[in-house]
Amino acid sequence: MQSIQVSAIRPLRVGGIYLPSNVLMAPLAGYTCYPFRMLAYELGAGLCFTEMCSANALKYKDRATNRLLVTTADEPVRAVQLLGGSPAVMERMAESAFLRDFDIIDINMGCPVPNVFKSGEGSALMQDPKRAAAIIHGCKRSGKVVTVKCRAGIREDALFAAEFARVCEDAGADMITVHGRSRSMMYDGEPHMEEIAHAKAAVSIPVIANGGIFSAEDAGRMMECTGADGIMVARYGLENPFIFSELTGKVCEKTAFQILTEQLELAARHYDETFVLGYMKKISAYMMKKRRGTKQYKERLYRSGSLAELREVIALIFADSPV
Repeated sequence: MQSIQVSAIRPLRVGGIYLPSNVLMAPLAGYTCYPFRMLAYELGAGLCFTEMCSANALKYKDRATNRLLVTTADEPVRAVQLLGGSPAVMERMAESAFLRDFDIIDINMGCPVPNVFKSGEGSALMQDPKRAAAIIHGCKRSGKVVTVKCRAGIREDALFAAEFARVCEDAGADMITVHGRSRSMMYDGEPHMEEIAHAKAAVSIPVIANGGIFSAEDAGRMMECTGADGIMVARYGLENPFIFSELTGKVCEKTAFQILTEQLELAARHYDETFVLGYMKKISAYMMKKRRGTKQYKERLYRSGSLAELREVIALIFADSPV
């Protein structure tokens, strides 16, 4: 199979919300800020999520966490990913003014990071289905569409994606995304696509397949092997944002240089210079990974201390001709 079948790419309804495509961009800490989400939507993504936001941090009005919630009415669908282990706190934050502008709350039940797991959040919730269900119930009281992102299980020798998908559906979730790796696998190894297929067969709500997608071919194989209602691209979307155009057929004639220049300008309108410099360095580094002859500029990219200097380096790396 050369690529994903065109017939597999289609609109998707999640709760009462219509998504123009079933190719989603994953929430990624440090990357899926407002400018990147707008880029992914422009290139054909049907749904994008904020970076993971801690419900506890929101409760204490943490400024850094508030910055993760930047959005505008221009964003086609506004979806926030919320992390937390307390049903009461999650319900309170779901109904709070912090999330007033968001249409969808995605509950993080998949983060494998040790400090998150030890605190009873993220993938740890898969071990406590009653608490997981209570969190979904509580967030649904906000009146928003509620989705869940989880793993295939905790340990690779004891996977239970189908069982957990039923817990989520029974609690009122409108969609579930299954990362085909277990918590113990972290981000390495082949995803267990059969577990995603089991989850899809177990519930009637949409099931999205996630994990190990690094090309259009990978996306096609994932859809074919799992029968999922859609796919979720993660870090490969940073390296090659054009993957959304490739998969959906949405025409984009912009170059990488044009895209990065627009990203810089959009970020500068909504964030301070320190944030913009950090974000643009990270996204530029991802996009230059397989670009020949650019390694010589990497150190200069990271040393850039102003937006003007950063623009010059981005032009050297990505423009057809030097500045």
